[in-house]
Amino acid sequence: MSTPTTPVVRTERIGSTLLITLDRPEARNAVNAAVATGLTAALDELEADPELRAGVLTGEGGTFSAGMDLKAALRGESPEVEGRGFGGLTEAGPAKPLIAAVEGYAMGGGFELALACDLIVAAEDARFGLPEVKRGLIAAGGGVIRLPKRIPHHLAMELLLTGDPVDGRRAGELGLANRVTASGQAVAEALRLAERLAENAPLALAAVKRVVRAADGTPDADAFAFQRGEMKTLMASADVREGMTAFAERRPARWTGR
Repeated sequence: MSTPTTPVVRTERIGSTLLITLDRPEARNAVNAAVATGLTAALDELEADPELRAGVLTGEGGTFSAGMDLKAALRGESPEVEGRGFGGLTEAGPAKPLIAAVEGYAMGGGFELALACDLIVAAEDARFGLPEVKRGLIAAGGGVIRLPKRIPHHLAMELLLTGDPVDGRRAGELGLANRVTASGQAVAEALRLAERLAENAPLALAAVKRVVRAADGTPDADAFAFQRGEMKTLMASADVREGMTAFAERRPARWTGR
């Protein structure tokens, strides 16, 4: 159980992956100011270390996150970080791949944290929902914006307008979750997926994310122009030369991120 003297967000380095754990199980990992600050620091740690290739975000105690801590909000605490959005993540746009490993509830802001990640691994009995309309609100941490881009429009509208949740199995059927696991196995699968990403060039992974973001809602001509700039940078990198050499020599590439 977290206390005022223990961190509410923990990090653990597992190979080239940073496992980030929301650690307020007594509050179902609800996001208050301390969690937002801790998650911001964890993401900074991920971005700053060139040895880290990807992050996995999960929650302690069998729950991903119940969303915004309403009691803390009533006390005047903000779950947002300036320039980074809810939980320090929803508007942050980290350069490195981030995978959500969802067990239990990912409700409201918790679901929005998962939507802000690049990939989602869900336990089959996980619960995803955006119940804000039941409280007179909307899912303003990215839910209303991102969900219709992730799944078919009418299905997204059903979730947003009813506020009703879906389980992990259904999330997989909708294409919302990349992997669906047995209960208790989401983190292990997410770590395996992170290892798979780490086999690829870090500069290329970051470039993929930038191009995908730039192309969102942008005319094709502008998107291709942006992509040409990214390709020019990549082609001048040591990693591209290493990737081509490794392919020719039939060996694994040794990426340096330069």
